[in-house]
Amino acid sequence: MTTIESTASNLEPRTSNLESGFTLIELLIVMSIMLIIMAFAVPQMLKVKKTADETSAIQTLRTISSAEASYNSAYPATGYACPLSGLGGDPKSGAPSAQASQLIDPGLASSGQKSGYTFTVTCGNKVTVNNQDMYTSYTVTAVPQTVGKTGDRGFCSDENNIIKFDPTGATNCTQPIQ
Repeated sequence: MTTIESTASNLEPRTSNLESGFTLIELLIVMSIMLIIMAFAVPQMLKVKKTADETSAIQTLRTISSAEASYNSAYPATGYACPLSGLGGDPKSGAPSAQASQLIDPGLASSGQKSGYTFTVTCGNKVTVNNQDMYTSYTVTAVPQTVGKTGDRGFCSDENNIIKFDPTGATNCTQPIQ
C-alpha cells in the first residue's frame, strides 16, 4: 500500500455502532457557558432599563412643565393646573377646558404613572382674584415606583422649569440635572 492509498483510506467515513449526537458532558458544558453569560448580561439589561426609565421621567417632567406653561397662557384666570389631571382630558369628549385642558396624555393625567415613575403636581402659592383661586406656582415630582428597580433618583421641577434630582429616589431635590 502506497502513501497515497493510505491517506485516501483514512479519509473514508468511519462507521460505528454509536449514534451521533451530543454527550451529557457536552450539553452540561454548553449550559454552563450560557448561565455564565446570562449572569453578566441580566444585571446590565436591568441597569439599561433603569436608565431608560430615568430618562423617560426627565422628559415627562419637561413635557408636564411645558404643558403647565401652555395652561397658564390659555387659562390666566386660574394660573397653573393643579392637580395633574387638569392637564389631561380625552380629546373625544369635547373642547378643552380648565378642568381638562388636553395638554398631556390622558393616561398619564389620570394615573400619574409612566415608565416606572409616579408623577404628581403639587399646587404652590394661591391668590384669590374675583372669588376665584389662582395658583401662581407649582411643583411637579417624579419618584420611582420601586427604588433600585425602576429608578434610583427622584426628580422635581417647578414653574422655573429647572429639573433637579434627589439621589435617594425621594422628592428632596437639591442637585440640578447637568
